[in-house]
Amino acid sequence: MSKRSLIQDFIHGKHNHSRCVQEAVLRAEAVCAARSERFTPLRRIVLELVWGSHKPIKAYDLLAQLAEFHERPAPPTVYRALDFLLEAGLIHKLQSLNAYVGCADPDRDHQGQFLICGNCGIVAELDDKSITDSIDLNARRMGFRIDDETVEIKGLCKDCQ
Repeated sequence: MSKRSLIQDFIHGKHNHSRCVQEAVLRAEAVCAARSERFTPLRRIVLELVWGSHKPIKAYDLLAQLAEFHERPAPPTVYRALDFLLEAGLIHKLQSLNAYVGCADPDRDHQGQFLICGNCGIVAELDDKSITDSIDLNARRMGFRIDDETVEIKGLCKDCQ
């Protein structure tokens, strides 16, 4: 299923979340295999927990949930897994919330824009190249080099309006 159809299903209330998580894991396995990187059981569990909902999750919440699957997990364990998943492009970090969400399109390098519902906390990832290009163009005009770009837009989702 394409990213576009997953987004359309989500918008129209037809989202199958278990399929969403399964597809995220399958894509992660493929990305890691293509890069000759290990997708360890711990990394897989952390990715599944991040994808557990479309709401951002904090590292310490992941740590608490991980305790159900892993004996005595320590914060560095979670942070190492999160660092790997970030580096592999499998998740995104929302800086304003200090929390993580799954990446809807890990097969390619991209910048994302995130719609964050201020009421229910759900997050939807946009990937509008025209927004990225506009930011890049205006930054270059000002002599600014962008190292990282994450656009976070807060508002109300369709269900909370």
